[in-house]
Amino acid sequence: MPRAVADRLDLPWPEEGQTALAVEKAGALGVKGAQQPVPIASLTKVMTAYVILKEHPLKGGENGPVVKVDEQAAAEAHSLSESTAPVRQGQLLSQRKLLELMLLPSGNNVARLLARWDSGSQKKFTAKMNAAAARLGMVHTTYTGASGFESTTRSTAADQLRLAREAMKEPALRATVALRSTKLPGQAEPVRNTNKLLERPGVIGLKTGSSTPAGGNLMWAAEIPDGTSHHVVYGVVLSQRVGTSPTEGNQAALESSERLLDALQERLPAALAAYGDGRDGRR
Repeated sequence: MPRAVADRLDLPWPEEGQTALAVEKAGALGVKGAQQPVPIASLTKVMTAYVILKEHPLKGGENGPVVKVDEQAAAEAHSLSESTAPVRQGQLLSQRKLLELMLLPSGNNVARLLARWDSGSQKKFTAKMNAAAARLGMVHTTYTGASGFESTTRSTAADQLRLAREAMKEPALRATVALRSTKLPGQAEPVRNTNKLLERPGVIGLKTGSSTPAGGNLMWAAEIPDGTSHHVVYGVVLSQRVGTSPTEGNQAALESSERLLDALQERLPAALAAYGDGRDGRR
C-alpha cells in the first residue's frame, strides 16, 4: 500500500509507546514509535495459543483432547499477584475450553498448564514459541514464558502485528478471541473477556495485556464495512502509561485503540477507494 493512503487517513496515533496498523490484503498502514523490544504482558498468550493450535489443531467445532488440571494450575488460581482462571485440581477440561480460559480472562495459570501439557515443561514450550516467532520473521521478539507474566518477554508493535495477522488464520483462535464470555463447569457466573473493545461494532478480537512494567497493551482486529463488503484491520498498541497500575494502562490502551478505530471506520473506505479497489493494493 503506498504511503499516500496512510497519509490520507490522518490517524490519531498515540503520543506514547508504539503502534502498528495493517489492512488485510492491502498492507501496512504505518508504524509509530521506536520499534525497540518492550514487555508485552499477556499479549504473549496469542503466541501460546498459536503454538498450541499448530501442535494440536482443532477442526470445525471440535473441542479437542481432555486435559486434567494439575496441582500447580489449581494452586496458582488463588494468586493475588497475577490474572488467573478459577480451575480446580483434577478438573477435566477440553483443549478448547482451556484456550478460552487462557485468552478471555487472561489466565496465566492456564497458559502454563497448556505449556506443560504440550511440552512437559514451560521451558521446553517457550523454545517452541521462540522457534515460531523466528519462522514468522519476528526478529525483535523474545519469549521467556507462556503467560507474559515475565517482563523479560519482549517484542515490538510491528512484530506483534505480524503475529496477529497470522494467528487469525487459525479458525479456533479466531472464534475464541471473539467471545465475550465462556462458561466454566461447576461455576454459575460466566468467565468474561477482558477485551472491552469487543463491545464496539465490528471488532472481532484479539487480546489485552497489562502490567506495571509493560503498561497497557492491546492487539485487535476489526471488520470495517465498505458497501457490500468489508476490510479487516489489525492494530497493536503497546506501552501505554508504563509505570502506572495495570488497570490504568489497560484503559489507556483501550482509549488509544478506540480513537484509531473511530478514525479508520470513518476514513478507510474512502482512502482505499481513492487509491484503487482497496482489496489487493493495485489499481
